[in-house]
Amino acid sequence: MLFDCNIPAGAGLAPMAGVTDAATRLLSFEQGAAWAVSEMLSAKGFVYSNGRSEAIRELLFRFPGEGTCGLQLFGREPEFVAEAARRLEGAGFSFIDLNFGCPAPKITGNGEGSALMKEPVQIAKVVRAAADAVKFPVTVKIRSGWNPESVNAVEVAKICEDAGAKAIAVHARTRSQFYGGQADWSVIAAVKRAVKIPVFGNGDVRSGADAVRMLHETGCDRVIVGRAAEGNPWIFREIRAALTGEAYSPPAFAERMATALRHLDLAVVLYGEKKGVLEMRKHVAWYITGVPGAAKLREGVNGVCEAEEVRELLMRYAGLGNRSPSVSV
Repeated sequence: MLFDCNIPAGAGLAPMAGVTDAATRLLSFEQGAAWAVSEMLSAKGFVYSNGRSEAIRELLFRFPGEGTCGLQLFGREPEFVAEAARRLEGAGFSFIDLNFGCPAPKITGNGEGSALMKEPVQIAKVVRAAADAVKFPVTVKIRSGWNPESVNAVEVAKICEDAGAKAIAVHARTRSQFYGGQADWSVIAAVKRAVKIPVFGNGDVRSGADAVRMLHETGCDRVIVGRAAEGNPWIFREIRAALTGEAYSPPAFAERMATALRHLDLAVVLYGEKKGVLEMRKHVAWYITGVPGAAKLREGVNGVCEAEEVRELLMRYAGLGNRSPSVSV
């Protein structure tokens, strides 16, 4: 069971809005991600729409070959979170993850996401309602606190454990930091000492060495990786190698480009051609970060609307001419 921590050595893919869709998850699993969590889904929005919108269909979509995956819900009303969890229990995910960490103003402005770090009692109500509503595990993701003056991750973690959470992920930044500054791993260590359920550390894990150091310094059970996985699914291969003592070789340029092409095909299957091409713009930018000529390729990809045009640009950039690498979906 995942929440007894009998999971493969490695790291999980953290939930990221607009990033951790089925395509990104599949590529991460193929490179060694131990588990993943979906983009966040509004509990109230799901209940009101009865799950019938195209956006929800896309968010719930899973490719064959994905491994253990959680579905992340956000919301502050216990009744909506519980009802959404109940309806989604048969959607093919392994657990429900509750979001108490999103710092986006459009989320916190409604008293959701990391704004709930200011309301531990409300968090307890949400977690208990979800845990009572479903048979599969409920986990939570929190931040260190709302701001430096209110670092309360330990308090919130204890409350979540008492309310029925089976694991807790801690992003060791406050909401006021957003994604800047340095993550304070001592908060993860304090949470680990305070609860009996598994604790997953998050924040500033950018390499295999970082993952090993976080595990050693904090005592957390596993690490989860967010922004460092953007355009870099190989970080999971690197972390697994660091944890097992295996040799690790960074991906060659040809592998990076072949993966970008595969990502394009997956995105088109998931979203259709028009939206798939639009979604790929940011992913292409991530895949080619730091590569000579990247700015010109980004400009080219941002100026086309058809998948074949994106494919031709990527192949030309990779020096493949008309020889497409083997890409399966």
